Amino acid sequence: MEYTKLGNSGIEVSRLCLGCMSFGDPASNMHAWTLDPEKSEAIIRHALDLGINFFDTANCYSAGTSEEYLGRAIRRNIAREKVVLASKVYFNEGHLSRDAINREIDGTLRRLGTDYLDLYIIHRFDAQTPIEETMEALDGLVRAGKVRALGASAMYGYQFYNMQLCARDNGWTPFVSMQNHYNPFYREDERELIPICRQMNVALTPYSPLAAGRAARPDWTADTMRSRTDTTAQGKYDSTEQQDRLIAARIHALAQKHGVTMTQITFAWHFAKGIASPVIGATKAHYLDDAVGAFDVKLTDEEIAAIDECYLPHRIVGAI
Repeated sequence: MEYTKLGNSGIEVSRLCLGCMSFGDPASNMHAWTLDPEKSEAIIRHALDLGINFFDTANCYSAGTSEEYLGRAIRRNIAREKVVLASKVYFNEGHLSRDAINREIDGTLRRLGTDYLDLYIIHRFDAQTPIEETMEALDGLVRAGKVRALGASAMYGYQFYNMQLCARDNGWTPFVSMQNHYNPFYREDERELIPICRQMNVALTPYSPLAAGRAARPDWTADTMRSRTDTTAQGKYDSTEQQDRLIAARIHALAQKHGVTMTQITFAWHFAKGIASPVIGATKAHYLDDAVGAFDVKLTDEEIAAIDECYLPHRIVGAI
């Protein structure tokens, strides 16, 4: 495993983050393919064995049961201070208002069974709440010791820039990470958001790095519960299937050339792009083994260009 610092925070994270949206009670009506507590713990334990110390969840994943399953597994397998726990706030009553942030952090901490969170991420930009109210409330959590560092997720570049300026101008805690939508099939944030993050030394921890598996297999779809029922992923990718299949074919060709998997080529592409820690969702332990193998794959500039040259502009997906 390789490790890196989370922006300016000094927090050291593994260069693969285990996304925990795959864990939770399917009866919550979020996803039909989420894993029960025992299966979730088995995946988390395997991640720990591989050296993964960075775990990402959210208050809205499976009605909070994702946080519960993650907290349970951590308590049973490793000391709290040896892991970096991240969760999110926004898809809740009040979005990013002061009252909502103060209410939701307490619920998250309770479900995780911890008295502090390493990274608290705003899940989206809240156009209804003044930026000053949100940033002051988040800073208050850091000052109270409930949160060590702050992160943001999918939004427009100008929105993120304005929030960072608000924190700077008022002496409040800035964001140290950005969890945006990014993969070889979706690169719209290369226009503004990613350059802003690089300018501010904000670590990039993208979600959907494998495009819901479409950058990890030669066939566009798979005969799995998730592939059949994940309407969110279908909405993100299937409308551009024809052009994105060209990119998948390039990834497949490079995998054959290097004698590795498409997953490993895709993660090697991320690392070549300067990504700090992509968030990988896994419902099977061997998916993590596959991802870790990417550290042994080095792509040339020409190989990166071969993947990139097929890309055409996409409609914005992620930022609200």
